[in-house]
Amino acid sequence: MTKIIALYLPQYHPIPENDEWWEKGFTEWHNTVRAKKLYRGHKQPHLPADLGFYDLRLPETRIAQAEMAKKYGVEGFCYWHYWFGGDKRLLERPFNEVLQSGEPNFPFCLGWANHSWYKKNWGGKGKNQLLIEQKYLGKADYEKHFFEMLPAFRDKRYIKVDDKLFFIIHSPLASTEISVFIDTWRWLAKQNGLNDFYFVGQTADNRGKKEILASGFDAIYNYDVFNIHHHLPKVVKVFHLLKRKLLVRPTVFDYKKAIAYMVMEDKDGEQDSIPAIAPNWDHSPRSGANSIILKNSTPDLFKKLVIKALNIVSKKPKNQQLIILASWNEWGEGNYMEPDTEFGRGYLEALREGIEEFERTTKYRDEN
Repeated sequence: MTKIIALYLPQYHPIPENDEWWEKGFTEWHNTVRAKKLYRGHKQPHLPADLGFYDLRLPETRIAQAEMAKKYGVEGFCYWHYWFGGDKRLLERPFNEVLQSGEPNFPFCLGWANHSWYKKNWGGKGKNQLLIEQKYLGKADYEKHFFEMLPAFRDKRYIKVDDKLFFIIHSPLASTEISVFIDTWRWLAKQNGLNDFYFVGQTADNRGKKEILASGFDAIYNYDVFNIHHHLPKVVKVFHLLKRKLLVRPTVFDYKKAIAYMVMEDKDGEQDSIPAIAPNWDHSPRSGANSIILKNSTPDLFKKLVIKALNIVSKKPKNQQLIILASWNEWGEGNYMEPDTEFGRGYLEALREGIEEFERTTKYRDEN
């Protein structure tokens, strides 16, 4: 059976660094509720329904999320994890409590968000401000990182592929040191009775795939949320770029057209390529008018995307039938599965219905 693994953002609790960089008590909800309509018909702000404006320090919230995800067909969460080098971590509390408490009893894996953080100047004047730099400090630091996460790797809930620990790296080509990191972790896994890792690097439209695999990765996943942009005529792409940069107006695509390029047979059907599906995309809560937006997303359209992705991965060996759900709770990107005030549980129901329809069709085909 296909494993659908949902990316999970932990930035829904205050931390001292965000208090300093943004404002006291800052969480992703601050961006979400302040979003403005940028054009006629633009749907903002998006507001949560069933789970409310939750705080991930509460175990009840984390349990409710997992129960909801499981009910509608999600196989596990991939918690974004931040290690900047030299023992510096951020936003680690929710996952640490999941690990230490044993709750929720729901499969998980980790994704290393290995990128620097900036306070971006979206208006086009001045420079972006570096908040914290992602550093690659060598083998000793990679070993320290491994042993910090070793309790998670030994947890019975950790997701595996071919008995290997599933681990995503957000920016697989960010540094030549990443291949050293991978070699170090593979060796440490064997030394600590963990067999091995199944390393997956994020890319889009298979770009850089050869280089990523040559760096030691087992697979890539295609984060093609707005891949439609790369399939436009050059003159149209230039027009959209100038509109964003000079007029400071968002680039807007129709979701129905965008999903034609979000998963594609010719690349996502390869055994070492994993498709990613998204219910929507609207980055304007974070980036304002200088953003890319998908409009007119509906649960029915998302259901079609789910079925398309399932059909593609069903042709692979069973152990390679993986789909990344991007994302569970990226409210600042308009990219979430959790219930909202517009569609309620519509996208969750579309996911479950898509899985059930695919299974019925497959069963009928097999029997006939």
